Amino acid sequence: MTATTAPTTGRRTGHGVVAGRGGTIALVIAIALVAVFTVVELIDDAAIFFQTLMKALALGSVYAIIALGFVLIFKATQTVNFSQGALGMCGALFLSFLVVDEHIPFTTLSNPLMNLGGPSWLPWVLSLFVALGFAALLGLVIERLTIRPMIGEPLFSVAVITLGLEIILRVFATDAVKIQFRPIAAPWGTDTFTLWGAVIYWSYVAVMVAAAIAFVAVFFFYRSRTGIAMRAVAYDQEAAMAQGIKVGRVFAIAWGAGAVLAALGGIFATQPPVSQTGAVEASTALVAFRALPAVILGGLDSVQGALVGGLLIGLAEIYAGQYLSGQTDILGAGYPLIVPYVVMIITLLVKPYGLFGTPEIRRV
Repeated sequence: MTATTAPTTGRRTGHGVVAGRGGTIALVIAIALVAVFTVVELIDDAAIFFQTLMKALALGSVYAIIALGFVLIFKATQTVNFSQGALGMCGALFLSFLVVDEHIPFTTLSNPLMNLGGPSWLPWVLSLFVALGFAALLGLVIERLTIRPMIGEPLFSVAVITLGLEIILRVFATDAVKIQFRPIAAPWGTDTFTLWGAVIYWSYVAVMVAAAIAFVAVFFFYRSRTGIAMRAVAYDQEAAMAQGIKVGRVFAIAWGAGAVLAALGGIFATQPPVSQTGAVEASTALVAFRALPAVILGGLDSVQGALVGGLLIGLAEIYAGQYLSGQTDILGAGYPLIVPYVVMIITLLVKPYGLFGTPEIRRV
């Protein structure tokens, strides 16, 4: 007796149809309620509504960037990378070393980019790319030493390895901070501007632009030769190897790209709306666990799911925090952080593979 797992390609019957219809009805009801809520709040106070919307989209963009890193690694290795948050913290530290300490990480060499002329923001932007390069290198080293030897081994063992990596990297990064806050000196700082009566941080705009660039880059990457090879490995590793695709190379690219996205998410996790300090701190590594509901909601193997899931979770968390703030006596002060997980659980009860995840069936 054998069991096989395969994507669902046929029409579902029985309880699958009932679940599908129930999910559609629930989605329609949810959209209708959101539409009514939007109209009411726009009439009541349009400025506050728009300000809350921009904050929610910014938070959702942070979650979407981190979720995209989860998805890339999962699509290539079929493993959830629990070290994503720690990688993000390390990437933010790399940037802090480059722009605040003005030296290359883990060396005494000065950062020559800080002595460039031109606009004041130019050295920071160039140092950002260098920091992302260090993050990619860290991802490649991790993949080569701990992930590639596990090709063909149980996926649970690989997941446990990433959990161990999370603890190692987080403790190492926390020790590297040495002070409670290590700033990254973002050029926009805590500056704001006013639009239609709403006060908006420039960091909101920056993270939304970064998320747009990241998703456009991944969109075109998946249509390249290497991207097609990665999609083939995600579908069937053994078949991909039989076609001459180097699975190890695909793993390396996925981990390098995943580490870059984690670093980008970690850098923006030091900025509003995630944090008001503008600095790396011990809690920076925890942003990946806050983004995990976005990954599950959208679907672990779906790029578009990472974007939609991130934005939906950001909207749910921020709007709940804004419009249910008068109910803290009942809900508790930390209820906004619970909302994403409630949304995730409700969604999984209706769609167990997420909104865009690939459903699988088991044949015995």
